[in-house]
Amino acid sequence: MHPNPAFRGAPRDRNLAFARTRGFGTLAVVAEGAPLMSHIPFLLSEDGTTAEFHLARSNPIARACKGPLAARLAVTGPHGYISPDWYGLDDQVPTWNYVAVHLVGQIEPRPVEDLPDHLSALSTHFETAQAPKPVWLMDKLTDDMQGRFMRMILPFRMQVAEIDGTWKLGQNKPDAARLAAAAGLASSPHGEGLDDLARLMTDLPDT
Repeated sequence: MHPNPAFRGAPRDRNLAFARTRGFGTLAVVAEGAPLMSHIPFLLSEDGTTAEFHLARSNPIARACKGPLAARLAVTGPHGYISPDWYGLDDQVPTWNYVAVHLVGQIEPRPVEDLPDHLSALSTHFETAQAPKPVWLMDKLTDDMQGRFMRMILPFRMQVAEIDGTWKLGQNKPDAARLAAAAGLASSPHGEGLDDLARLMTDLPDT
């Protein structure tokens, strides 16, 4: 996460709301050699103290997690390259603006019996945003398919001990320069969610 305090002042509730809305992140744990990483959907509790997710049985993290295991769940948002020419100021350098929230804590296996409720809650969370499409439910699968699916995955929970957010939106630049950079994103090919990033840079949230 960026060390500049100008980008690290978002309140806890804003970081939690961002992570909960995104609902997808990169889970990382320390292992021998390079860290193990997996890209996962998750459900964050209302108070932000737990995140529920599942992994394939064959996932190296699932194999490594036999008990509590230190982990970080990185949730990224809009991001984009910022050209120094956009600022209208001298002596500027290129940078990258972005939003990211990290959940830090310990992950642990959950009983296999928790899988049906977890999967139902997870699918309902994302399906309700698809309205007016009817919500997809697990009972649309045959018993045989449900059984095979359940045998392939395992449930886990993260106990969240720390929430770390970076909202790098040009807060360290004069207002006119920040707004000019936001406008420059309209013609940029570098990044994702550039419209959202420009909107955040224009209507600077309380960060």
